[in-house]
Amino acid sequence: MNSFKVRDYMAVDVITFAPTDGVMDAMSILLKHGISGAPVVAEDGRLVGILSEVDLMDVVVQDSYYNENAGIVAEFMQAAVEHVDPDMDILKLAQRFVRNHRRRYPVLQGDELVGQISRRDVLRAAMQFYSA
Repeated sequence: MNSFKVRDYMAVDVITFAPTDGVMDAMSILLKHGISGAPVVAEDGRLVGILSEVDLMDVVVQDSYYNENAGIVAEFMQAAVEHVDPDMDILKLAQRFVRNHRRRYPVLQGDELVGQISRRDVLRAAMQFYSA
């Protein structure tokens, strides 16, 4: 599986959010598309964070406990984002998924978001490898 690269299995049509998007709108989009998180991208295309279901739990708690308006994505996203390179080997990525318990990684080429890869994408690569 070392010959399989992230670029061969990553999703390139990725749902993203802007830091200024309403967090309730973001929550609605995640639910509508059945995804658990999405990258947050600045106007210049730079990755600035990631918003996940776990982050949105804070919205639920804040809104019900403090009876406040939900706010914007930038207030709830994780700003420190681990990412991967499109030329990373799938096997090394699988090891990273096991070690770090992440669901997905944004894929960056330099500073540009070029895709996203999930655990499911790695499993798809494994199935292709083992069925060949």
